[in-house]
Amino acid sequence: HSSRLHLGEPSFSEPFRFYNLDVFEYVTDVPTSLYGAVPLVTAIHRGGGPSVASGLFMPNPSEGHVKVDAPVKEGTKTWWLFESGILDVFMFAGPTPKAVMEQYHTVTGWARMPPISTLGKHQSRWNYVDVADSLAVNGKFDQHDIPYDVLWLDIEHTDGKKYFTWHPTHFAKADELLDGLNASKRKLVTIIDPHIKKDEGYGVFKTLQAKDLLTKTKDGDEYDGWCWPGTSAYADFCNPEMRDQWAKFFAMDYYPHNRRDLYTWNDMNEPSVFNGPEVTMPRDNLHKCHMAEYEVEHRDVHNVYGFYHHMATVQGQLERAPDVRPFVLTRSFFAGSHKHGAVWTGDNQAKWDHLERSVPMLVSLGLCGISFAGADVPGFFYDAEPELYRRWHQLGIWYPFYRGHAHLETKRREPWMFGDLVTAMVRDQVTVRYQLLP
Repeated sequence: HSSRLHLGEPSFSEPFRFYNLDVFEYVTDVPTSLYGAVPLVTAIHRGGGPSVASGLFMPNPSEGHVKVDAPVKEGTKTWWLFESGILDVFMFAGPTPKAVMEQYHTVTGWARMPPISTLGKHQSRWNYVDVADSLAVNGKFDQHDIPYDVLWLDIEHTDGKKYFTWHPTHFAKADELLDGLNASKRKLVTIIDPHIKKDEGYGVFKTLQAKDLLTKTKDGDEYDGWCWPGTSAYADFCNPEMRDQWAKFFAMDYYPHNRRDLYTWNDMNEPSVFNGPEVTMPRDNLHKCHMAEYEVEHRDVHNVYGFYHHMATVQGQLERAPDVRPFVLTRSFFAGSHKHGAVWTGDNQAKWDHLERSVPMLVSLGLCGISFAGADVPGFFYDAEPELYRRWHQLGIWYPFYRGHAHLETKRREPWMFGDLVTAMVRDQVTVRYQLLP
């Protein structure tokens, strides 16, 4: 949620909603859903003696609502409601916030150690045009003596939004890009979303269809919805067999131009369906999950769809190279997503209130175990004014995950595009981050 850190201040008339959604240009200070959900609250109890902390965790992946009353002298009350599933509650006795976190992690697991390069600066945009453009950006960072470690490619690098492919002309020589980055000791991230283009010539789609690993409608037919590629099928990541098959797509002999340390970005995995209800799939869609048949309604597992997509992608990187630490960024998440990798706060805006709100959003994620997180700098939508650009990079170097990213319709915003003064400031700030890295 894009609210303040204290859930009861301000007190909203509506409850906080837990229902992962693709929210376009989200606004701040509202209790509505965003991309992920962690149904955990940490309370600080103040009385006559020293303050103590406790935690309440309800790992229910269906739609949830939590009403937080305004604080009163007697304390703050919360009210919890979920659409379906069982009542499964964990109480953490603390007595300190640190102890609450340790107790929470005994339930959800501990974070994975990331590759050290991913603690550096990341550079992304929707989209770098081709291999030459990408290598030019890489070279410009060296020319201006600005440290960075990871370059990102968005959906336009693929062949018609078919994941595990490369654009046949713009990225036909992807090996040149990968070799160039490797020579400068940098890494590449490619985007791989969960919607699968329905194309009879697309091997990923045909494999999943032949093995009956796609989400179905309430009538048992193959479900399709509209997303970036057009008409798309949706992988049933709740099914362990589907996750095993997804992992195989990362094999060195399957994904063209693959490398043992080619990293991955999982986006649109709430899941996003442009023509679906609330821009997601119908609640009565069917998943197989651990059952013999397609018996589990989507409403029961909605908030873990992205969690399992993230999990399957990490599995693929580990099977590809067991001795290489995986790195996978996800937009959608649930309790325990910290075990798999990083999270970011989604499609923010180049506005001052989004800069301000990024701090409590990231602290809130940290209090839910998701410490490797960040917000896009200097905001995904709209063109940032030079002062906002400067200030956001000054703040962004302190994010655990630090990525510059931009929407397709924005002006180019690499540091040197803003002139010598801004370039020098960004160089100095990024250098401070690198001085603190292990």
